Amino acid sequence: MFKLVNIEGIVRIPPREFGQPLEKVAIKELESRYVGMVDKILGYVTAVVNVSINPVGRVLLGDGASFHKATFTVLTFYPELKEIIEGDVADIRDFGAFVRLGPIDAILHVSQIMDDYITHDDRTQSLLGKESGKKLQVGDRVRVRVSVVSFSARGAGKIGVTSRQPFLGKMEWIKDDLKKLG
Repeated sequence: MFKLVNIEGIVRIPPREFGQPLEKVAIKELESRYVGMVDKILGYVTAVVNVSINPVGRVLLGDGASFHKATFTVLTFYPELKEIIEGDVADIRDFGAFVRLGPIDAILHVSQIMDDYITHDDRTQSLLGKESGKKLQVGDRVRVRVSVVSFSARGAGKIGVTSRQPFLGKMEWIKDDLKKLG
């Protein structure tokens, strides 16, 4: 789920940026510090949306930069357990598929794709259901449920998803299931 989160903090404005518009420099400095960060509380930080910065800053002894109080908003992606989300298959491996969910790739393990024996076709980069004939390949749009969310203290995150529930999986499979219902 994408969320906007307000944060209060201090922004360091380097001396080489003095004379430039303060908000523009502050956004650049905050983006370099926050964008791409993975945090247990925030999730995946994808953008700094806006900044309100105090024009009066402080200069610390031994550092020529100015330090300003700021309030800013970041756009984050924090997948929640049991959340249903759509994404695109970004990669296929013999153990499963990687599904692009916003700024990250989640793992869809081969045991969580469908109720069928699955084989990996390395030549076509696809996963094939033996009895159903269903095929999953790079670029396919899928609907999945988040089953595992793990953020480590080192700033890394892992997301696991499943499509082995009704009305989940490749979008074409879902449409076929709906047609069978009437």
